[in-house]
Amino acid sequence: MHFGYHLLHHPQTKRSSNSSSMAASLTLAFLMLFATIANAELSSDFYDNSCPQALHTIKLAVYAAVAKEPRMGASLLRLHFHDCFVNGCDGSVLLDDTSSFTGEKTATPNKNSLRGFDVIDTIKSKVESACKQVVSCADILAVAARDSVAALGGPSWTVQLGRRDATSASLSAANSDIPSPVSDLSDLISAFSKKGLSTTDMIALSGAHTIGQARCVSFRTRVYNESNIEASFASTTQSNCPTSTDGDDNLAPLDANSSTFFDTCYYKNLVNKKGLLHSDQQLYSGGSADSQVSSYSTNTAKFFNDFAAAIVKMGNISPLTGSDGEIRTNCRKTN
Repeated sequence: MHFGYHLLHHPQTKRSSNSSSMAASLTLAFLMLFATIANAELSSDFYDNSCPQALHTIKLAVYAAVAKEPRMGASLLRLHFHDCFVNGCDGSVLLDDTSSFTGEKTATPNKNSLRGFDVIDTIKSKVESACKQVVSCADILAVAARDSVAALGGPSWTVQLGRRDATSASLSAANSDIPSPVSDLSDLISAFSKKGLSTTDMIALSGAHTIGQARCVSFRTRVYNESNIEASFASTTQSNCPTSTDGDDNLAPLDANSSTFFDTCYYKNLVNKKGLLHSDQQLYSGGSADSQVSSYSTNTAKFFNDFAAAIVKMGNISPLTGSDGEIRTNCRKTN
């Protein structure tokens, strides 16, 4: 911290009547500096006093939604990912289009694909009833992602809190920054690196595909044209994904073994050439990611630990804190 360094190593001067005021100025400067740093950081206890029931309220609502429809766990987890990768974890993904505003919901990675917005609305309503305009939509997404993974048998982790909500969104950034299902390994490494996430983080976070479903339009080319795919898996998947575009929205599980259980089967599938998406199989295709995939396929504890660490890191991408942004009362629109 250069600012602090220069203050501490200022050349000594003769004592004068100004020394006490100078000391006071330095103390104030330090206090302002550390206040700024503290203000910019998230903390796990952010709502302990202002809304102590917030986390429990979110958890109950997430568990109810996942019990009703297990796939919803993957949908809520994906919302957090798609939020964080576009201008940081700021709830921008939740904003609806208006006559004067274009949000991110119609971006190519999101259109006819992102879901769970109604569940977030329900959670927000319950949290607002408990504590009006205290808990941000961005924080609800971060907590709901953790609770979704835990509800489906995965790890839990301490969520850092204190994000505020954006008053704008970016369709163009959603189109450019969210990795595509046809990405090659180098594309994936680059996309995550731009967000401050390592290749290790990327491979761990890709394990989110141990739950959820994908649309035929996302994997049609892979199951019909690619060679590094297990033959019976390809033909089974083709049966519900016709070559014609009228089957674009037909679904297949990202993890054919256990799509509603958060486990290591995603990585086992990759080792056996049963990755559903091109971008999935790229993690085990004779490249630099192979060894980590192999490791996760046989070591649940390592995967869980790495996933938890990586998602906390992802949740810390460019949050709005302090007086930036706002706390929306309705996650779909600015105040």
